[in-house]
This record gives sequence, structure tokens and C-alpha cells, in this order.
Amino acid sequence: MKNILLVEDDLTYSRIIQNFLEKNDFKVFTCTKLNDVDYNLKSNDVHLVITDFRLPDGTGLQVLKKVKEKNKDSEVILITNYSDIRIAVKAMKMGAFEYITKPINPDELLVTVREALTNENTVSLQDKSTKTIGIDEYIIGNSHDAKKIEQHINLVAPTELSVIVLGETGTGKEFISKRIHQKSNRSDHPFIAIDCGALSKELAGSELFGHVKGAFTGASDSRVGHFETAKGGTVFLDEIGNLEYDIQIKLLRAIQERKIRRIGGTQEIEIDVRIIAATNEALIDQSSEGKFREDLYHRLNEFSLTALPLRDRKEDLMVFANQFLHGSNLKLNKNILGFSNEVEAIFNQYAWPGNLREMKNIIRRAVLLTQTDTIQSDVIPEELKNSEKTVEIKEEIEIENKVDIASKESELIEKTLMEVKYNKSKAAKMLGIDRKTLYNKINKYGLE
Repeated sequence: MKNILLVEDDLTYSRIIQNFLEKNDFKVFTCTKLNDVDYNLKSNDVHLVITDFRLPDGTGLQVLKKVKEKNKDSEVILITNYSDIRIAVKAMKMGAFEYITKPINPDELLVTVREALTNENTVSLQDKSTKTIGIDEYIIGNSHDAKKIEQHINLVAPTELSVIVLGETGTGKEFISKRIHQKSNRSDHPFIAIDCGALSKELAGSELFGHVKGAFTGASDSRVGHFETAKGGTVFLDEIGNLEYDIQIKLLRAIQERKIRRIGGTQEIEIDVRIIAATNEALIDQSSEGKFREDLYHRLNEFSLTALPLRDRKEDLMVFANQFLHGSNLKLNKNILGFSNEVEAIFNQYAWPGNLREMKNIIRRAVLLTQTDTIQSDVIPEELKNSEKTVEIKEEIEIENKVDIASKESELIEKTLMEVKYNKSKAAKMLGIDRKTLYNKINKYGLE
């Protein structure tokens, strides 16, 4: 029987989840605060932690950090409201297995819990440091911008240039990077993806460069790092801005000299790798603040690509949606054929703050709940449907503001003209604009 720690301060909600999971043959321990997590991790053999994002004395992200520091084998599922969707996606980059949104659907929770525990059984600790989540398969897309990205991939892939892939969290930066690798001369060699945000400060050097036996407390054996493992291939450093400064120095040296030294070792080891880095942060700004080495930034940024947010890829929206639908059908053993026109309209007006990751989760949940051939709006979160009204209201306000501004400008110009007895040169000077602009505005507002 697998042990689950549930961190939830709403006691009624906690009891409902606990009873449901225990009926499905899981042992559930509960606590209500961040401060109680340490005790439960020490006292119980916890395989999975389910935590609410908002806690009385902290957040789910703090719970996630504690779990990854103290019990790396345990997976974490975050429970969140839709208003916290960006934070939920950030949690994925910090090592959370998945997030689910309130109100929780029992079937969705059970599927996610079982997937997390299967992952906990099958993925080794070393594999977890290289585990990142992305879309199921690379999709070029139909839009002009998507085709331009593909063109740039084809140009840079055969070279040995280091590449930085920029873009918001969840935009598929890893899949762009993997496509560069697949189209390169290194495609027959490993592609090692490393989530820098999931690397602990203490062990980051060991993960990347390896260590020798006895190098530090707990180093009972020598270990080969990712740079050696990727020999002849590509090392993908996701969210590279999260690397500690001292690791940045070692990385710069590795790039410049094409050599590494294991932690605690004296032997220089030659490496043969191409580096692709990804970030959702402005590294050049970080370098000016002393948080990221500027010389490392320029070494990595020999070529850059930008992964577009989903809100700017309307032409590709349903291409991605249908891909996720196909993947969810396979995973959940269903045969949903498509989306209703109403759902497509909802998808097209939504801003998708969580990008592809958010879309994948929404479609998986919709497939799970759908009992007909097509996905209808009743299985789509209310927040997506309500956002359409928000957009309409915002547009109305913008129109009203524009009308109001124009009205005030017209009144000001007319008042000034009257004060100077329609001497347009004086009026233009008083208004701080040139005569040509004044004439255009007089014509626009019919003030002659």
C-alpha cells in the first residue's frame, strides 16, 4: 500500500479527499500547515505528497521545496485555483509531478495519483534530475511565425553553435531544443535534458560534472555526471537562470576549455557536447544585476530562438488541441472525436497563461469527463468560459476610454482657439503641438 501525505487546511475538504483515496487502497496521512510537513516526512514513508497551494503559514511551493530537499523519491501534486495557474506551471518547473485545479474531480485526482506513483516506481533518482515535462510530440504549426521558427531550426541545427531558446514557461522550449538535436550531426548520440530549477544547490555540481568517491558526505561511490553521459550528443539546460553562481563559473570553464573535473577529483576529462540552454527570464538583465555571468551569457547566446506563447499562435491553437486530444485518448483508453464549435470558440478567446502545459491538462481532464463523441463546454473549466466576458468588458472599457479622451481633447482645443481668437499659431504653441497637427485635429473634430 502506497503512503500519501495530504497538506490541506480545509478540514472538511481534507476528509473528503482522504476518504476517497483510502477507498482506493491508499494510506493517507494529513496535516494542515507547512510547519507540519517535516514531521510527517520523517515519521512516515511518504511516496506522494498532495498539497494545496494556499496554506495558513506558507504555500504549496514551499511544501514542494521541502519534499525535494528531504525526500527526493517522493512526487508532489499541487492543488490550485485557476487564478494561480501561472504559479502551478512554475511548480512543474520546480519538480512537481502535476497540478490539478479546484473543484477537484475524483476521477481526475485518481488518474493523476496513479500516474504519479507509477512514475515514482519507474523513474530513478538520477533520471529525475533530467526529467522535464513538455508536449507529447513536436508540432511545427501552420502560422507564419511557426514556420519561421522551423526555418531557423533547420539553419542552426547542422552547426555547432550554442543556442538559447527563450520563451514563457510551458511554450515547448524543450521540444524545440530536442528538434535542433534531432536535425543535427549529433542526432545518433544522447540528448540529456537537465532541469536546472530542480538541481539542489549542494548537488548541482555532482549532477552536471560527476564526483569521485569520498568527495563529500554521502559520496560512497564515484559518479559520472551528465556532461560525460552526453558524450557526442547535446546537453539541454532548462531554466539555466536558476543555476548558482559558482556552478555558472564551472559551466563557463567547461564550455571554454571543453574539459571538466569531477567534484573532488584532480583529473581533467575532455567532453564533446553541444549546449542548448532555455530560459523564461531576461538573462542579460540578470547579468547586469550580478545574478548571471555576462561572459557565460555570451558564450551560450551564439544563436537564439523564441518559443511563442500560445495566445500568439491562434492559427496553431486547434492543431495543438487535436494533438493533445489524440494523446489523451490513448492514455485514457477513450475515443473522443473532436471539439464542439462552442469549445473551439472558448479556446480561441482564452489567453492561455499556462501555455501548452495548461492546454494539455485541460484537454486531458475534458477527455476523462466526456461521455459523448465530442468535447462540449460543460467539461471545460468555468474560468475559461468567463474569460470571454472579461475580454468583452475590457474592450468596451477601452472603447469608452478612447471616446472620453477624444472628447476632452476636442474641448481643450476648442477652448484654446477661443482664448486666442482662433489664431492657430498661438493655439498650437499653447497646446505644445505643431501647426500641421493642430490643423489635422481641427478637421478631425470639426472645429472650423
